[in-house]
Amino acid sequence: MTESASHVEQQIQQRIAAARAKVQAAQRRRDELSAARRRGLAARHANKLRRLAEAEQRRQDAQPAEAAEPFATRE
Repeated sequence: MTESASHVEQQIQQRIAAARAKVQAAQRRRDELSAARRRGLAARHANKLRRLAEAEQRRQDAQPAEAAEPFATRE
């Protein structure tokens, strides 16, 4: 009877180990996806800031020289 209990105990330990491995693999996948998401969000944010800066520069370039310097003195 000790042998069958030992065999059953081994099967249980194998199932527990398989379940732990499955949980760890799922956690790794979540971590990888989270890191990829953070990189993607950072890249999108950087692109947005670049586009906004370019649009502001184009807006300033399109303004006449007098409008760009409202306090310039005329002689």
